Amino acid sequence: MQIIVTICGRGGSKGVPGKNIKAINGKPLIDYTIQCAKAFAQNHQAIITLSTDDNEIRKVAADCGLHSNYTRPPHLAKDNIGKIEVIKELLLFEEKDRNTRFDIILDLDITAPLRTQEDLESALAQLLEKKQAYNIFSVSIARKSPYFNMVEKKTNGYFNLVKDAGTIFSRQQSPEVYEINGSFYFYRRSFFDQGFSTPLTPHSLVFPMDHICFDIDELLDFEFMEYLISQHKLDFDI
Repeated sequence: MQIIVTICGRGGSKGVPGKNIKAINGKPLIDYTIQCAKAFAQNHQAIITLSTDDNEIRKVAADCGLHSNYTRPPHLAKDNIGKIEVIKELLLFEEKDRNTRFDIILDLDITAPLRTQEDLESALAQLLEKKQAYNIFSVSIARKSPYFNMVEKKTNGYFNLVKDAGTIFSRQQSPEVYEINGSFYFYRRSFFDQGFSTPLTPHSLVFPMDHICFDIDELLDFEFMEYLISQHKLDFDI
């Protein structure tokens, strides 16, 4: 089984400028994901590759031990481009460059590094066991439920629950729902032959994390994550 680990980070972040390489507890944010990828790759003889359009990200990644001769083309570095397109382009490049075809693709998000090797190994095992599944991705149990305390504007101009709750009157009665935390995604190679544009397919699995994990989207997220890491508030190592 041949596995490729993809790490994707473009320049020009607006929420937190330079967040992919911004220092967090004394080292670049991207380094947490690179070291996680290296530990996983060592156990599976996998290769690791980088997709970026930014020379500074490329340099910092190289300083952290990840070198790549791939450059993300400008048309895949825009705000409105989905990540599936970015991963597929990188995958096809590496397959052609290495004259091989990968069986499993693991994408690790730079801005959601609160993951463990145990998470990755367990998720991969679940994907391999479920033969019909195209992919599996990390989630967290949602604090809000569309069946109980999330509302949206309806066609009549008034607001009501996102989901028809029926006789559900408390969060405890609501079906369990999850938030995609963006930390990692495993894909079978066949996923990229089906034309999917998002990770959500008719045969997708989720891996609920039993620990905190979130994506850095704004400066407050960054500061909170730095606090958790620097003050040793996590009950796991990253």
